[in-house]
Amino acid sequence: MGLTILVIGSGGREHVIAQKLLQSPIVKTVYCAKGNDGMKKDGIQLVDLAENDHSGLIKFAKEKGVDWTFIGPEIPLLNGIVDDFAAAGLLAFGPLKEAAFIEGSKDFAKKIMKKYKIPTANHQTFFDFNDARDYVIEKGAPIVIKADGLAAGKGVVVAETTDEAIDALKEMLKENKFGSSGTKVVIEEFLSGEEFSLLAFVRGQEVYPMVIAQDHKRSYDNDLGPNTGGMGAYSPVPQVPDRLVKEAVETIVKPTVRGMAAENRSFTGILYTGLIATKTGPKVIEFNARFGDPETQVVLQRLESDFAQIIDDLLKGKQPDIQWKKEGYSVGVVVAAEGYPNDYKKGNPLPNFSYLESEQVYYAGVKEVAGQLVSNGGRVYLIEASGKSLVEAQEAVYNVLNNTDTTGTFYRKDIGFKAFD
Repeated sequence: MGLTILVIGSGGREHVIAQKLLQSPIVKTVYCAKGNDGMKKDGIQLVDLAENDHSGLIKFAKEKGVDWTFIGPEIPLLNGIVDDFAAAGLLAFGPLKEAAFIEGSKDFAKKIMKKYKIPTANHQTFFDFNDARDYVIEKGAPIVIKADGLAAGKGVVVAETTDEAIDALKEMLKENKFGSSGTKVVIEEFLSGEEFSLLAFVRGQEVYPMVIAQDHKRSYDNDLGPNTGGMGAYSPVPQVPDRLVKEAVETIVKPTVRGMAAENRSFTGILYTGLIATKTGPKVIEFNARFGDPETQVVLQRLESDFAQIIDDLLKGKQPDIQWKKEGYSVGVVVAAEGYPNDYKKGNPLPNFSYLESEQVYYAGVKEVAGQLVSNGGRVYLIEASGKSLVEAQEAVYNVLNNTDTTGTFYRKDIGFKAFD
């Protein structure tokens, strides 16, 4: 028999989630709505339904006898898709709307952290441009400006000068660059240290941490250029010691999950904690209510246990068996359309990667035209390679990219090199 599973989303994150689910011996069929044409190469079946079409997705899940649904992106979670599936008597893995709000509002997340004494940067929230500007002038730079709501990973400005910070405030509070997401801003102190992403499977007050990863947000090498949704990642992160990760689990992740439960916002799903290792210990940069992209593409390579079995157990109240690889590294490099994260062209023909043996290709902004995959988004695809050492994994992934025609696209040449600084 085997399980029939529906994955919601269409990016590289959903590609790897669907691929890993389909590799499980307990799974028969994986549908992805909407998915992207690159996923078909892995036997994932696409469903032409938008992620915000809750009633259409519920109808499809019932018609196809879907055992459970995995929600990839944040917007359907914040729109209450898990609540709607539950009301229809269907299992879905992800937080309820009230719990997903930890990602939906940075101000709310900060209030939770303050109330439950979770270490984070000093901060203040503003609605008014003049008040915000005065605060920035008083505090000086570097300083961090964040749109309160969702902005696809692009609503954060690390301002090196006060002028840059004031420009960011103008864009958000006066020019409405991020729409309703930017009508409120959180301004926080700049923290220096090694950044890392700590994801965890969560069920109520149970926390099952994953191996850590490090994302590269800036567009260009040496962390230059504007912030993006992420240009590459690697896992694990050798320069962040295990004791620091354990400290983060005990002083940040677990108290957050307990705090959410105490606020009647009990969290079940994937909790993503973006952290920085400061001189006084780990501190929170941000929370997400789902897997990160591109961290997922490297973190799930490190999972030894059956991914589908873990989710099935978590949904059905059983104790999951979660084992991670003790050795080796995974590196993922995003290939993006020239001009991303600003204006970019679409329709660029993509290389054929069918010759690859051990490296993985995870597609995001692509579509098929007359049998040929072409670019159709900002982040087009990601190449992942694993190796015994970080150097071996890096060499493997860059060997593929250096021997590929990447016309009309660009990628960072330094993913993972922070580990050697």
